[in-house]
Amino acid sequence: MIDKARRFALEKHGSQTYGDKPYSYHLDKVVELLAPYGEIAQTIGYLHDVVEDTDVTLDELAREFNQFIADAVGVLTDQAGANRREKKLKTYTLMENVTGELQVALVVKAADRLANLQTCIKYNRYDKLKMYLEEHEHFKTAAFRPGLSDDLWQQINELLDVSTL
Repeated sequence: MIDKARRFALEKHGSQTYGDKPYSYHLDKVVELLAPYGEIAQTIGYLHDVVEDTDVTLDELAREFNQFIADAVGVLTDQAGANRREKKLKTYTLMENVTGELQVALVVKAADRLANLQTCIKYNRYDKLKMYLEEHEHFKTAAFRPGLSDDLWQQINELLDVSTL
């Protein structure tokens, strides 16, 4: 299912880029971080931006993959809002209420954030790094669950130079 998700995501993202790199760069980095978390997490990792950034719907994902995958991507998809702050506030509120098996979406979100931070540092995007730092406390409140993906969170905290778990 991982290969199918990668093919599907790359087809749907088409010519989109991640900075000056093909979008596959970002997706592959996220999925690489998710390797210890298994096939479902990696599948969701490839699909995590497809509803937010393309014309794919959650219904289409459910048909193509399954309802659980669609539900997880739904948790990861920014809610509608007038600006980034409003979108993130709504999205983080949704994440705060995630429980049970759907918490795998929060693992994917942590991997996504870590991949973004690593890329910011690698390519000297300190403007974006500052943005992530400003959002960090609310993001962590929404997405962190003790024992779920502590290794990813440890790396996030180190990159942002904030207190550990």
